[in-house]
Amino acid sequence: MIAEVESAKREGKGLPMSSARSSGEPAPQKSEAKAAASAISGRVDVSAALASRVALSDTVFIYARAASGPRMPLAVLRIPAKELPRNFSLDDSMSMASGATLSSAPSIVVEARISKSGNAIPQSGDLFGRSGSVKPGASGIAITIDQVVP
Repeated sequence: MIAEVESAKREGKGLPMSSARSSGEPAPQKSEAKAAASAISGRVDVSAALASRVALSDTVFIYARAASGPRMPLAVLRIPAKELPRNFSLDDSMSMASGATLSSAPSIVVEARISKSGNAIPQSGDLFGRSGSVKPGASGIAITIDQVVP
């Protein structure tokens, strides 16, 4: 394999196809375009009624999941609460599992949760909010954190 790559370099040719894939080069442009088209964006804020319950040291999880089906997040962003209110963007590069991506879901729900413990698993007393169902590629999604996990 190394000899094949060195030979291609000397002859001014591109890398052999098998080398390009194993070297970590980007996926074909079609899948990149699909991933970019499925990115979602919006803004997360905290309701005035719950603002006093947020500490600057709390952790915020902003995540998208399929509107129906498994509840596993398709994309996740973790930020400190001191950054709220905050614009966000989620895309396929933020996926937690191969094949479970924003671009693979016909409709998505975006949720934001403030965790006192920093734990990704919801706990009693965490604050949260969620969007309605949106399509991949949606922008201008507004999420207000206005509920408390019982």
